[in-house]
Amino acid sequence: MSTAIPESDTVTVLEQGDRTIYLVGTAHVSDASVAEVREIIERVRPDVVCIELCKARYDALTRDDAWKNLDIFKVIREGKMLFLLANLAIGAYQRRIGDELGVKPGAELLAAAHKADEVGARIELIDRDIHVTLKRTWANLGFWDKMGLVGAIMGSLFSREQVSASDIENLKSQANLSDMLAEFAKEMPAVKGPLIDERDQYLISGVERAEGETVVVVVGAAHVPGMREHYGKPVDRTALDRIPPPSRLIKALKWVIPTVIIAALINGIWNKHDTSVEELLYAWILPNSLMAMLFTAAALARPLSILAAFVASPITSLVPVVGAGMVVGLLEAWLRKPKVEDCERINEDVQSWRGIYRNPVTRVLLVAVAATLGSALGAWIGVSWIIALFA
Repeated sequence: MSTAIPESDTVTVLEQGDRTIYLVGTAHVSDASVAEVREIIERVRPDVVCIELCKARYDALTRDDAWKNLDIFKVIREGKMLFLLANLAIGAYQRRIGDELGVKPGAELLAAAHKADEVGARIELIDRDIHVTLKRTWANLGFWDKMGLVGAIMGSLFSREQVSASDIENLKSQANLSDMLAEFAKEMPAVKGPLIDERDQYLISGVERAEGETVVVVVGAAHVPGMREHYGKPVDRTALDRIPPPSRLIKALKWVIPTVIIAALINGIWNKHDTSVEELLYAWILPNSLMAMLFTAAALARPLSILAAFVASPITSLVPVVGAGMVVGLLEAWLRKPKVEDCERINEDVQSWRGIYRNPVTRVLLVAVAATLGSALGAWIGVSWIIALFA
């Protein structure tokens, strides 16, 4: 027999006709949230339990072999090295906090699914696909915002700041959440839009689409205010699922450096400029090769990969469709030959720099990203040098 649950700091009740929705705001590393979710589902005995997960995240939480199918060569060919490293860092940070508190990240979401099975409720995964969310977030950032976000993620991974259970529980309070979200919006508005605001709309629209008179919804507490605000309003899910293509400006910028270099060489050959072709090539090749080589060496790549970075960078910088990181990463992967057991250890190894360097999979990713960054820096130094020669 079901029992009505009153509103509280963590439970918001939405009613429309005969339909009652219990919106439960949780913390993803909170033992108290796990207990509360189980209790509410047991008391309410809903028709459906909606969970803040997509299929990919649900599989990652429920399958111990989730990393077995990782194709490192495909990741590198598609240029997703930095994307995957950032994703690993976020997960590692959550797991570290969870270890400190004795709670597995996402435990309350799994508890909701298990309890729903027990009481005979249908389970609905209502979150947007994580890959779409991350791609829309990344596309919404400028270059320096991207670098700042990556730096913040990597910094949080190795931060040793202690987080207590009371700190986690305080974040679930609506008053604290309002202040936190306002500060987040001020500091990183480009991230908050696709990461929180869009998902608020997507989540509540998923709730409204779920059939059933009594519904329990289990989501991170940060989503509750936005979901309540958008309840009953139309949501264009197709637009929220769309991955925006690169802007024409971004596409054009990829060809700026090759155009400048080719124009400089033509000018040096045909117009008898004081600057010789040899000087132009020196100004282009030296910084490109050295920066790519140094960054790749800093990632402790194999000697052959370091040599490849030195040779490939001046060439790949003139061909935007093939990056130095791709060439060096694929070679490093071929040399290290990551095994299935290396993939299975990823979650454990990304908890420390030593682990990242020890694991062949994460080492390959690190080498590929380092080669990419070194080559990009070298290209800008080179083009600046060439422009200076003509000044």
